[in-house]
Amino acid sequence: MLRFFINPYIRFFFLLGILSFFVFSVSEAVGIKDRISNLVFETYIKLHPRESSGKLIFVDIDDISLSKVGQWPWPRTRLAEIITNIKSSGASVIVFDGVLAEPDRTSPENIALMLEENHPARASLEGQASHDSILANAISNAGNFVAGFSYGSNKVSPLVKRRILVKKDVKNFFLEQKGRGSLYFKTTSQFLPELQKSSAGNGSFMASAEDDAVIRRTGLLFHNGHTLYPSLILEVLRLYEKNGKEFLKVAATKDYNNYKIQEPVTISVGQYDVPTDAEGKMWVYFRNFQKSEDISAYKFLDRHYGQEKMQDLTGKVIFIASSAEGLMDMRATPMGMRPGVRVHMNAFEQILQQQFLIRPYTANDLEIGGTVAISILLILLSFFVNPVWLVFITFFAGGSAFAGSWYMFTEYGGLFDPVTPTILVILTFVISIVMSFLKTEYEKRQVSDAFGHYISLEFMEELTKDPDKLKLGGEIRDLTVLFSDIRSFTTISEGLTPEELIQLMNDFLTPMSNLVMDNRGTIDKYMGDAMMAFWNAPLDVKDHELHACIAALKMQDALEPINEVIKDKAEKLGKKPVFLQAGIGINTGPCAVGNMGSKQRFAYSALGDDVNLASRLEGQTKTYGVNILIGESTFKKVPEFAALEVDLLKVKGKNKSVRVFALLGNNEMGSSEEFQAWKKKHNAMIDAYRGKEFEKAQKLANECKALDISFLDITYDIYINRAEEMIENPPEDNWDGAFEALSK
Repeated sequence: MLRFFINPYIRFFFLLGILSFFVFSVSEAVGIKDRISNLVFETYIKLHPRESSGKLIFVDIDDISLSKVGQWPWPRTRLAEIITNIKSSGASVIVFDGVLAEPDRTSPENIALMLEENHPARASLEGQASHDSILANAISNAGNFVAGFSYGSNKVSPLVKRRILVKKDVKNFFLEQKGRGSLYFKTTSQFLPELQKSSAGNGSFMASAEDDAVIRRTGLLFHNGHTLYPSLILEVLRLYEKNGKEFLKVAATKDYNNYKIQEPVTISVGQYDVPTDAEGKMWVYFRNFQKSEDISAYKFLDRHYGQEKMQDLTGKVIFIASSAEGLMDMRATPMGMRPGVRVHMNAFEQILQQQFLIRPYTANDLEIGGTVAISILLILLSFFVNPVWLVFITFFAGGSAFAGSWYMFTEYGGLFDPVTPTILVILTFVISIVMSFLKTEYEKRQVSDAFGHYISLEFMEELTKDPDKLKLGGEIRDLTVLFSDIRSFTTISEGLTPEELIQLMNDFLTPMSNLVMDNRGTIDKYMGDAMMAFWNAPLDVKDHELHACIAALKMQDALEPINEVIKDKAEKLGKKPVFLQAGIGINTGPCAVGNMGSKQRFAYSALGDDVNLASRLEGQTKTYGVNILIGESTFKKVPEFAALEVDLLKVKGKNKSVRVFALLGNNEMGSSEEFQAWKKKHNAMIDAYRGKEFEKAQKLANECKALDISFLDITYDIYINRAEEMIENPPEDNWDGAFEALSK
């Protein structure tokens, strides 16, 4: 393989291929790159958060408020008091982060309905003002209250308090985006109509988390297929700017360029411009809020309001929400878990400060393009310069990427990922260095014996003695092949730790392997919980069929002590033991055997139709409920063993039907009177079935099944069911009794 890299053209295009693979992998595995990029951006925000504007206050329905007022929901009269007193304190805009979608259950008219018709208090209650009406009047009198709506089941469209000015083409662009981002909605959860009507603003606060459930962007524009709706924060901005006299204007960004730190759409409200992407979203530039920016909601209730010196709220924007345990709307953000209202507060405040985060549409292309350029430079230089220079260039490129990314973030709010490109450049550098090292080593060593590179260390000693063993291929020999596999291994392994699973496999394969070798067999390979072995190669083995059958029977016996250990361990742990059962398939026939594989790696193995048949027989042990199945060619060589024919089977991958036998015991069992009697009745059942005497076959199958010595209950059930089906649907005249196994 080292000689391959002597040719500089081959080496160059090989490295280009590796680079292309890296780039393709990153481009296709978007989730991985996005996770890396998001981690970078979150780190930037934590290292360089925004400053406070001092214009936001969180009126918190916190645990203290709940302890003083009572459990949520509060009567709407309490909310009316809070809104009225907040307005009296000079608040510029009041926002409620939630939905009052149902009538107040504590309202007098609703309590009256729970009383009997002749109850003396009913008439008095019905004459009192509705709590919802009281709240609606408070909202209307405030004149600066913003209601919201979110996802829900209400089919009625939310109110638009002031239409959005937008050109037809831009509007149609957003209306066509159904299913993308959080723009589109069918039904909502919204304020009661009278509350919504009394509000000065009404906007959506539908959450828009990323695939990892972290909120990094927030929606600004929403639609139901025919109408554009503003977000909650845009409505707050509209009321904040000239008391709601301005319109929301949506337009394509003038002179927009994919390669600048710009967004394609701009939303304007008076003096404020808000960039948004093609999905109507904006990256949120988070900061941590101080406790001094929070006020407990109970302080604005009439019985508490004015009892202590209140903070002057003149010009402040008030967000009413809850951080109380049990009511808390917690969301994952780059700053950690925060109440959902913090997302809206951050988004609104960054608009006031005109500090935005923007990831250009072509950011991925720019990052990958820079990666490819630096990587190709490294590949070209690896042919001519000292590796020390490549190290310097790699670290310089990576450092420049980080420095440039940080500069773009702090100065322009640009979001560029330096980590993914740096990782790809480093990988390209490492592979380039490795290729150079391999080439150098090849030239230095000048090994005269090329064969030394194509064999494993295990064969080196044998090769020295007999170089002919390097030759691939082999010979055709009669082999007896055995396949063994643990049944339901997946189920067994699910309840085990990796250490326990490995120990179990060692406990199983060690005695099985010893039995193969003790009976003059050759271990071919292990395949997880399965094993392949064969007899009569590389050395001749007389009566190899007999040795294979003896080994198989002893393997079944060897499972007993293993299962005893499993039982003891399960009892100590108070669990139900799951015992090991092994299915074994054996077949004899001509096979190709010898050193097989590649020039770099090969092993002594066997292949051929008869090898495949042995594997298929092992797979069919589950079907017939037996431990060992052997082919007819093997059966004929062990006539004295206890074996019964179970089917004329056409296995998957073969057109010719083969007779299949269940190996039940050794020659001692095979010569017993009980077995001989069973064998006679069993063969009569098989003959009756293939002779189309299906009722007789059913009768004999039931008789065989009833014998104390019988181990073929599942096999007999198969024949009973087949016979029943044949009685109902007689086979064709040329039917030979063969069954086709569709599974391996």
